[in-house]
Amino acid sequence: MSDMGGLRERKKAETYRRLSETAVGLFLEHGFERVTVADVAAAAGVSKPTLFRYFPAKEDLVLHRLADHEGEAGAVVAGRPPGCSPLGALRRHFLAGLDRRDPVTGLNDDPGVLAFHALLYGTPSLVARLHTHQERDEAALAEALTPVDSEVGAGVGERLAAGQIVAVRRVLAQENWRLIAAGGRADDLAEKATRVAEAAFDQLCRGLPRLAWGPRGERKCNSVKNETELH
Repeated sequence: MSDMGGLRERKKAETYRRLSETAVGLFLEHGFERVTVADVAAAAGVSKPTLFRYFPAKEDLVLHRLADHEGEAGAVVAGRPPGCSPLGALRRHFLAGLDRRDPVTGLNDDPGVLAFHALLYGTPSLVARLHTHQERDEAALAEALTPVDSEVGAGVGERLAAGQIVAVRRVLAQENWRLIAAGGRADDLAEKATRVAEAAFDQLCRGLPRLAWGPRGERKCNSVKNETELH
């Protein structure tokens, strides 16, 4: 039974991927507003009701590409090794993403990635839907930042901290994408992007010192010498 269940899940995931990729291809070719849900369903060989069972909103067809990253910051904090501070773990995770040119960091100059980012950030309804995605990220991160002995869940302090962290990650990614969209190359921009990210996390550490120290008092956010990168 477990094999059958696993097969069903794999087939379901493949259907999600196929519908999303079909839709994104049409949106990139013709424009998001000019392509209807009926057009996507026809191109994918499914009915409209079937498509809506997988994607309740047209925007979700695009945002599915980010599904693997939803709740990522919270997972990084929750899964950090003993003695590692939340901000230390998030810093290293973002820097590792820059090193591997993860598209979610904005530091990726693949033409397909650039086209997708232009579609995402250039379509108002997609930007609005992205905000909903980011709100869920904030909620998951706030829960991960909540002390394990809390009886009331994430409080205002955790939610404020999560909002600041998610905003920093978003702005860093958008700035990288902006520079690449203006003609920059990822490899040429990588060193500066790393310095800017280090400076941004240093700023977070100063503003959220409780999240910058491990349980034994060792600081996991190391300051960089150049603090002018954000100006």
